[in-house]
This record gives sequence, C-alpha cells and structure tokens, in this order.
Amino acid sequence: MPTRHRRFALFSILALLLISGLPACSSGAADLELLGMEHLPQAVQDAPTRVSDAYRFAAANPDLMQQFPCYCGCGSIGHTSNYACYVSGADAAGNLVFDGHALGCQICVDITQDVMRMMRDGEDVPDMQAFIDQTYGRYGPSNLP
Repeated sequence: MPTRHRRFALFSILALLLISGLPACSSGAADLELLGMEHLPQAVQDAPTRVSDAYRFAAANPDLMQQFPCYCGCGSIGHTSNYACYVSGADAAGNLVFDGHALGCQICVDITQDVMRMMRDGEDVPDMQAFIDQTYGRYGPSNLP
C-alpha cells in the first residue's frame, strides 16, 4: 500500500474515533471527579487502575460515597460506609489519611466501580443504593450505621 494510502487510512480511523465520541484509550473514569494521583499513597498509585480509580473517586466524592454501604464485613473494623474503605480521616493539616483496606478487597472496589458506572449513566442515588444492596447484600451485613 502506498504511503499516502496508509496515511489516509490512519487519518480516517482517527477521524471516525473523534466523530463517534469514542475514546481511543480510556480508564473509564475520565468523566468523573477524581482526586489527583499525586495525592495518593504510593501503594495506591502502584495498584491496578481500577483500584486506584476507585480510591481517587471515593476521595473526591465523600458525601456521595458515605451514602453507600460495603458488604465485605469491614464493619467489624469500624468502617461505616464504602467511603471508609478508602479514607480513614484527615490529619491536623486537613490532608486525607487513606485506609489500605480496599487495596486488597475486591468487594469494596466493585461497589465503588458500580457507583462510578451508574454515575456516568445518570442514575439517581436511591436507584444506585437499591442496586448495591441487591447485588452485594448476599456477601454480608451492611456497614452503614
């Protein structure tokens, strides 16, 4: 294939991607409010993207994530929402203190990823809560007070 035909083919593919609105490469979290990676502990930065994105989303959306339970059994360690699986509080300077629990818990991350997906889809909070309860309630008790 001549060089100009290859260039045209490449240009056509890129144009179609732009026109269709489909990203060429995306973590799926680009349209959500996320905390910057530089604010996360190194262990979270080094985690798989779906885990670090869950931390970034939870940290940037505390009022939302405190409305969702976790069903992994973490209520026994003092967690009172899915948010607590990621953030344990703030230090004297107001910086977030991260909890490492969700680094090793797929249920925590799956719940947050489902909330992220439903947010992108425009779901309202009561419907999202019902979905989380129905989907994850079989794993254990809710940790919401």
